[in-house]
Amino acid sequence: MDEALLRSLTPNVLGILVRRGADFAAAEDAVQEALLEAVRVWPEDPPRDPKAWLVTVAWRRFLDATRADTARRRREDRVEEEPAPGPAPGVDDTLQLYFLCAHPSLTPSSAVALTLRAVGGLTTRQIAAAYLVPEATMAQRISRAKRTVSDVRFDSPGDVGTVLRVLYLVFNEGYSGDIDLAAEAIRLTRRLAASIDHPEVSGLLALMLLHHARRATRTTPDGSLIPLAEQDRGRWDKALIAEGIGMLHPALARDRLGEFQAQAAIAALHADAQRTEETDWVQIVEWYDELVRLTDSPIARLNRAVAVGEADGPRAGLAALAELDATLPRHTAVAAYLHERDGDPATAARLYAEAAHQAPNLAERDHLTRQAARLNSARRRG
Repeated sequence: MDEALLRSLTPNVLGILVRRGADFAAAEDAVQEALLEAVRVWPEDPPRDPKAWLVTVAWRRFLDATRADTARRRREDRVEEEPAPGPAPGVDDTLQLYFLCAHPSLTPSSAVALTLRAVGGLTTRQIAAAYLVPEATMAQRISRAKRTVSDVRFDSPGDVGTVLRVLYLVFNEGYSGDIDLAAEAIRLTRRLAASIDHPEVSGLLALMLLHHARRATRTTPDGSLIPLAEQDRGRWDKALIAEGIGMLHPALARDRLGEFQAQAAIAALHADAQRTEETDWVQIVEWYDELVRLTDSPIARLNRAVAVGEADGPRAGLAALAELDATLPRHTAVAAYLHERDGDPATAARLYAEAAHQAPNLAERDHLTRQAARLNSARRRG
């Protein structure tokens, strides 16, 4: 395998796809998949014209992804922006596809990645960001999953836990990412809850509803982020909050705690507080302790540090933060917030500026930049 040849051909192939009408991000995804296929195929069957081979395979991958994206958007068009309470009407095969992609021959992480790419419509870059791994690593994982299931019959549905993980990540991307998939994720989770008596299914649906209830207050009309503490709680959707809490309590009563129930309990405590200062941070820390015990997730530990800073003071939060990997996404932003709470605006402003450079999207970058500017301006006036 001539890796130098592949590297030299990549810009040309990418340019050809863009000239054919592919947007740059989609073309990058398609070319990356073609390169992975080349690594697999060329050692045993080298092409006569490597460039033409890469262009052909990449273009096919782009068309496949475009068709999948079009199908996903059609499904999204069938649901209203705000999901209505109660059982989901209508019949489609999307949820069944989720179960079939969660094939028993795949590891859970590979099944989730494959389903997000093939059915959920997310890009490799978005999936990699959700899993905190490099894009190339995720592309290889998806490629291996495709090879694994290429010769199997899709007649053995996968594990419900894997499907829940997919639905959770699809909702997260729709709730805070670049693609509006939140309503579709809620619709599918409603269908799952109607067909399966499982406390974690109820927990996930409750979590989605409680977060979605705040959707209208998360940004200003120009798209600027509004932190939770500054949101207009009077505009939160009380019907969705009531429905979410109504689903959560019976699930918790079954004493089969899972990560989605724990996250929903945290969201419910935020929803219960009529004002920010009434938030029961001590109980939230306790639920984060449960979540860390269940998942050992570094993101859960990061969020726990914020909660500790609210419950026990910013220095306690900074001590909890010091135990975590500083390269975690949003670690610097959390440090900035806690230093500001601790009365150190100079350090906080510097960290906000650093966090802005690391931000995963434009809205978050602008918010963090404004925070740094606010503190620097206050220091100059002082």
